[in-house]
Amino acid sequence: MSKNSRVNVPEARDALSNMKYEIARELGVNLKQGYNGDLTSRENGYVGGYMVKKMIEDYERQASGNAQ
Repeated sequence: MSKNSRVNVPEARDALSNMKYEIARELGVNLKQGYNGDLTSRENGYVGGYMVKKMIEDYERQASGNAQ
């Protein structure tokens, strides 16, 4: 794991993990706990990219004062 992908807040690790599986389900990616070597890097990247997109949207919504 690269230094940049480490979770800085240990309490957030479980929330990010849950988010990853929830998004994978929404996108139809068969992500399972443990080894996922059967998935393509495109599928894994799709899930990760969507996670980042959602986190940015949430941050922007909170920063604008419209947190829901």
